[in-house]
Amino acid sequence: MASFSTCDSKTIFFFFGLRAACLSLCLVGSVAELQRFEHPPKADGSLSFLVVGDWGRRGLYNQSQVALQMGLIGEKAEIDFVISTGDNFYEDGLTGVDDPAFNESFSNIYTAPSLNKQWYNVLGNHDYRGDAEAQLSPVLRKIDSRWLCLRSFIVNAEIVDFFFVDTTPFVDDYFTNPKNHTYDWRGVTPREDYLSNLLKDVDSALKNSSAKWKIVVGHHTIKSAGHHGVTQELVTQLLPILKANNIDFYVNGHDHCLEHISDTHSEINFFTSGGGSKAWRGDIKWWSPEELKLYYDGQGFMSIQMTKASADVAFYDVFGNVLHKWSLSKHLRSATDRTFTYA
Repeated sequence: MASFSTCDSKTIFFFFGLRAACLSLCLVGSVAELQRFEHPPKADGSLSFLVVGDWGRRGLYNQSQVALQMGLIGEKAEIDFVISTGDNFYEDGLTGVDDPAFNESFSNIYTAPSLNKQWYNVLGNHDYRGDAEAQLSPVLRKIDSRWLCLRSFIVNAEIVDFFFVDTTPFVDDYFTNPKNHTYDWRGVTPREDYLSNLLKDVDSALKNSSAKWKIVVGHHTIKSAGHHGVTQELVTQLLPILKANNIDFYVNGHDHCLEHISDTHSEINFFTSGGGSKAWRGDIKWWSPEELKLYYDGQGFMSIQMTKASADVAFYDVFGNVLHKWSLSKHLRSATDRTFTYA
């Protein structure tokens, strides 16, 4: 039988340890990179949450009033969490993890007890104009434990899977025609590789999802009658993946309005919740009445209440008035909607 000296044994242990480490790295690199978080529904299996976007203005432009109504609706609906569709801090994101804007536009504004829940946030184009990585830092979570922001990630909530997608790097103009803006592309370049990997990861995650509902959240619009309108890069690159995987909703901000648009070519419903502060009154493009269920050019937010069998969506204005209600039954795939007008 062969025997090994102490030196030989160390060499062998090093060799096998190195081989194991390499194997581990290969395995990690072969699976989807999107980080997952678990958020269980209520005991009865239901889930309730609010969606707000384009908000961070230190309480100005009715941000504080929207936050007040969010607190009231959040209490009534017994929400489980809040989703932010990006542009979290205006005009140019955060300067760093110690930027007072984090408290002045977030912690000190959304103070209602019902909003003391987890916030799931994506980055918008304005966030990329500052220190984008500051918003991703765990330091902010220590300052306010509600805050969770990553470029792209997944939240598993049993009856529904949420896929948060970093949409800003898709937009060509931010790279080719940034004007007088400086974007923080750390972690994104080389852009082609970043987008290719992201699209593969999203497609893979959607294909592997066994949840009854699939909701994709991004900052930029895919369908919108608002100021920015359609984001062609997402229509070309992301939308085919969403259609192929039969998602239910795409939820976004970017346009400072509230919208609900259906799709005559698929069963996807598109919701814009970008009315968290400054809105663009009267800024609307023509859209097919067959698809446009709601366009509201003021401040507000939306709520979604879900069970395994149904989803109830509501849009609210800055006074807490219901602008639009829409329901979808998963079993029959039947939808009902009501739109409200206030003088």
